[in-house]
Amino acid sequence: MDSAGYTVLTRLSGLKNELQAIANNVANASTTGFRKEGLIFSEYISALEPGEPSLSMANGNVRLTNDAQGPLTQTGGTFDLAIEGDGFFMIETPQGEALTRAGAFTPNDQGELTTHDGYRLLDNGGAAIFIPPDATSVAISADGTVSANGLPLAQVGLYMPTDPSTLTRQDGVRFYTDGGIEPFEGAAILQGYVENSNVNPITEITRMIEVQHAYTMGQKFTEQEDERIRGVISTLGR
Repeated sequence: MDSAGYTVLTRLSGLKNELQAIANNVANASTTGFRKEGLIFSEYISALEPGEPSLSMANGNVRLTNDAQGPLTQTGGTFDLAIEGDGFFMIETPQGEALTRAGAFTPNDQGELTTHDGYRLLDNGGAAIFIPPDATSVAISADGTVSANGLPLAQVGLYMPTDPSTLTRQDGVRFYTDGGIEPFEGAAILQGYVENSNVNPITEITRMIEVQHAYTMGQKFTEQEDERIRGVISTLGR
């Protein structure tokens, strides 16, 4: 295969990864707290033999999370929380502390606020948040202070990674980092709301059609190149 063929194949590989990212975005368009992903393409240009054109190799393996806030929906749920601004809730998982924007919580059998997966929501000190079983009214203020029957119990923590570029996604709405996590105070917590996905399905489907078209064009090019090379070999063989 000549240089043009290798260049197209690397491009097709990147487009395939982008299609997978777009398909995942569309599938999570209605997932609470989901943030869409995009792909970052890089190019490596290498010089060939003197007098020959350079070789361009593309790479599209790095996924970029869009941190734009999704629309907020009022649910009226006592333990439904949305962040207005930056920051994340912190939850405790078997893999360690994770960050999330999905704020639909519920008390477990022990009275601890947890996600639907059973992971405990942590306060601003890294401890679980306990709701007394006899609480008749629970209020959560904009700064995260949790009060039951008018008495403050804890404060929901908001956090940010020290280096956002170290965030890795798992299971759609949970993020982990190899770096540090620090408290964050530049946002408000809204009780009775949840943050919807920031995916715009129309935009994503339009982009999917564009990427599929580019992928089809690349496939046609490789087929034409294959036919050309076969023709040259056949001619030389005769």
